[in-house]
Amino acid sequence: MNNNSIVDRTYYWIDRTAKEQTLRLARKISRRNFLSRLGMMLAGAATLPLLPVSRSFAQESLQEIGDPKSCDYWRYCALSGTLCTCCGGTITSCPPGAEPSPITWVGTCRNPVDNRDYLISNNDCCGKKM
Repeated sequence: MNNNSIVDRTYYWIDRTAKEQTLRLARKISRRNFLSRLGMMLAGAATLPLLPVSRSFAQESLQEIGDPKSCDYWRYCALSGTLCTCCGGTITSCPPGAEPSPITWVGTCRNPVDNRDYLISNNDCCGKKM
């Protein structure tokens, strides 16, 4: 048996199957229905990266060393200024009388526990609440 004939039969089978499936689909649904379902699938797929699933697992597995109140804490590698923990705030909240800035800064810091770089996003605490 010739090797080309096997390839030809395979391509013929793929073409025939694709044609039959396309015709079967065309008999069952309209163009508008197909386009609306396709649009919903694309919109759903676009929102998938926004789910917090991977982020929550990453935070649980991250080991911490050092004191967050210390200036040489590894997450503060690109920070300049006064730490919120020194003024009555925490890592996630501003001290009394200040509010978080709407603008964030991002830095890459190396964790000494696993020797990997992490993207750290921080908000500045500035101004007084009105």
